[in-house]
Amino acid sequence: MADKNDKRPENVPGKFYVDSQCIDCDLCRETAPAFFARFDDGGYSYVFKQPESQEDIDKCMEALEGCPVDAIGKDGDS
Repeated sequence: MADKNDKRPENVPGKFYVDSQCIDCDLCRETAPAFFARFDDGGYSYVFKQPESQEDIDKCMEALEGCPVDAIGKDGDS
């Protein structure tokens, strides 16, 4: 389970975030490219845009549920 106290600093404020467990597998960026990006210097993903519509939230949830190391959280500050 992702830890909101261990968020990557590149995440924009909001409910969804990526923590330091990210292994740069690219799944979230493939699943929801409008919300997840790669921090090239560190080799990990982060949330660069928070979802607004239910469809957007569903895409982010799909990424969260597919993350092999549970590095995506949805309990951040809204």
